[in-house]
Parts: sequence; structure tokens; C-alpha cells
Amino acid sequence: MIAIKDMTMPELASYVCSKLEENNIEVVLSGGSCVEIYSRGDYTSYDIDLINRYNDTFFKIKSVMESLGFKEEGKYFVYEETPFYIEFPSGPLGVGDAPVTQIENLTTKYGVLKLLTPTDCIKDRLAAYYHWNDQQSLIQAIWVAQKNDVNLKELQKWSKNEGSSDKYDDFINALQI
Repeated sequence: MIAIKDMTMPELASYVCSKLEENNIEVVLSGGSCVEIYSRGDYTSYDIDLINRYNDTFFKIKSVMESLGFKEEGKYFVYEETPFYIEFPSGPLGVGDAPVTQIENLTTKYGVLKLLTPTDCIKDRLAAYYHWNDQQSLIQAIWVAQKNDVNLKELQKWSKNEGSSDKYDDFINALQI
């Protein structure tokens, strides 16, 4: 029997992702949990954001989640014996104004987790910095960039398209310190 209460965040996310995939529902991890994985724990999140990639009906997701023992509480699904809570923001999957075209896979003993690439994870965080001046998101973007191979040229081009070349310079300058 699978003990959800003993799972780490990536294990739980991979388990849920795989169970949804078995039911033809594709979700992709983004947000703070993605930062946690790519920052190697410099940041911790208990909110698992699984983007409903093709906007499957919420009823289908709810049915699968309830079959796994989760209960719906507001916009989250919770499992009594774990501190993690799962949210299913609707798609389409994108970062800022750009669609996401490449997905990473992380395999655990409980399944395969689909997640943003490190570069798209940084875009996700930088979008919050660019549009809402969220300083914590800038710090998270730096943590991810410091511990992963990322495409800085793509980030620069995306930043320009977001109208935030000046804030991209802030990111690069902070990254080099």
C-alpha cells in the first residue's frame, strides 16, 4: 500500500501527476514547488501547483483526487496526513505572455512528474518580479539560475518581449554578485 503521508513533495507530485495521466489528464508542475526542486531546497513550498494543461474538466480531476483520498477544501485538495496541498490552476500552460513548449520529467518511485524546465521556472518567477515587483520571486529566480543550466539568451529575449529588459538587467547583475 502506498503511504501518502510519508512522501516528499516531489514524490507526492509525481504520484498525483501519474495517476492523473492514467486518466488522460495532463498536468505540469510550476510555481514554488518547481523552485524547490530546482533550487535544491533553498526554497520550500507546501503548495503543489499542477497546471491543468489542456483545461480538462474540473470534475474529472476531482474524481481522480477523491479516489486517491484527497478532499477538496476551497481551491485546494488536501490529504489529512500530509502538510502538502494541491492546486490545479487552469491552462494554458505559459510563462508571462509566452506559451511553454518544452517539459521536463522527474521520475520517482511513485511515478513521473512533468514540470517546467529550469529556464521556464525562472521565467515564471521573473514574471512575478516584472509585473508585480515581487522581490522574493527575483530571489527564487536567482537560486534556480545558480544551480541549473539555463538559457540566458532565451531569458533575455523573453524579458524583452515582456517589456522588462531593465528588470532583466537587475536579475543578471544580482546573479553575478
